[in-house]
Amino acid sequence: MLKERNSIAQGDIGTKAGKEACADDAGSSRFSGLPRWMRAHEIQILCVNLVVGFLLTLASPYFLNADNLTAVAIGFATDAIIAVAMTMILITGGFDLSVGAVLAFGGMVAALCLQAGWNMWVSILCALASGALIGAVNGLIITRIKVNPLITTLGMLSIVNSLTLVISGGYPLSSFPKAFLFIGQGFLFGIPFSVLIMIVLILVGDVLLRNTRALRLLYYVGSNENAAMLSGIPVRLVRFWVYVFGGFMAALAGIIATSRLSSAFPLAGSGTELRVISACVIGGASLAGGEGTILGSLLGVLLMGLISNGLVLLNVSTYWQGIVSGTILIAAVTFDILSRQRKGT
Repeated sequence: MLKERNSIAQGDIGTKAGKEACADDAGSSRFSGLPRWMRAHEIQILCVNLVVGFLLTLASPYFLNADNLTAVAIGFATDAIIAVAMTMILITGGFDLSVGAVLAFGGMVAALCLQAGWNMWVSILCALASGALIGAVNGLIITRIKVNPLITTLGMLSIVNSLTLVISGGYPLSSFPKAFLFIGQGFLFGIPFSVLIMIVLILVGDVLLRNTRALRLLYYVGSNENAAMLSGIPVRLVRFWVYVFGGFMAALAGIIATSRLSSAFPLAGSGTELRVISACVIGGASLAGGEGTILGSLLGVLLMGLISNGLVLLNVSTYWQGIVSGTILIAAVTFDILSRQRKGT
C-alpha cells in the first residue's frame, strides 16, 4: 500500500514537472529559433548584465577602472553569500525577511567576542552558531506551529534588530585583530578574500543543488508539497534545515561585513533582505516555489550591484537607491506572476 502511495505521489511530481516543462517550451516559443542553451534564464540575465555594463561604460569613464570593479565585487559579495541560502529557501516555497537583521547580529556577536579577548575562530563559531540558532527558531515556528513565513520572519527581523541594539548599546564596535580584518579586507592571489569565499560558496552550492539527490528534494517540496509528503520526503525537516542554513549564511555575511568595515554596526543589514530576494527572483527563483538556481541568483545580485554602482558613478543621491531596489523587486515579482499565469501554473 505504501509503495502504491509512493508511486502515485512520485507520478504526481513527475506529472507536474512534465507540465511545467511543456509550459516552459510553449512560453519560450518566441525563442524557438535560438539554440537551447541560449534560451536558459541564466543566459538571458547574463545578457542583461552585459548590456547594463556596456551602458555604464558609455556613461562613466570610471566604470571599467580596476578599483571600481573590485569595489563592486566586494560590495555584492555578502549579498551573494546570503543569496545561496535564500535561493534554497525560495525553491521550497518559503522566504526569509530576517536575514538582514541576522547579518547585523552575527557581526555584532563576533565583535563582542573579539573584544572580550576570545580566540578569533571561537568568536567566528559563536557568531555562526547564533545565526543558525535564529534560523532554527524560524524553521520550528514555520514547520511545527505552521505560522506563515512572512509573519514569522518579519517578527524575527524586529526581535533580532532589537537584540542587536540591546547587546551593543546602540553603538558600533571596532578595534579588531589584523587576522580578523583579513577576512573582509585581505587579498589572496590578487583577489579579495571575501570574493574568493563567495566564489567557492556559489560554485559548491550550485553544483550540489544541481547534482545531489538530497538538495534536489527542495524542488519536489516546492513544486508539490502533498505529493512530496506522500512519496516519503520529510517535508518539514527539509524546510527546517533550509532556514537553519539561511541563518548560518546570513551570520557569515555579517562576519565578512564587520571585517570589511572594521566595525560592527547595529543596523548593518538594513535592506539586505529586499535586495537579496529581488536578486533571486530576477535570477529565476519563484515566490511560488519549485524554481531557481544559485547561478541565476548570483547574476541577479550582480545586476543589482551594477545598478547600485551606476547610481553612484552618475552622482545620483543614495536616497534613490531604495526606490530603485523596491521598484526592481515589484517588477521582478510581477513578471514572475505574469509568466506563471501565461504558463497556466
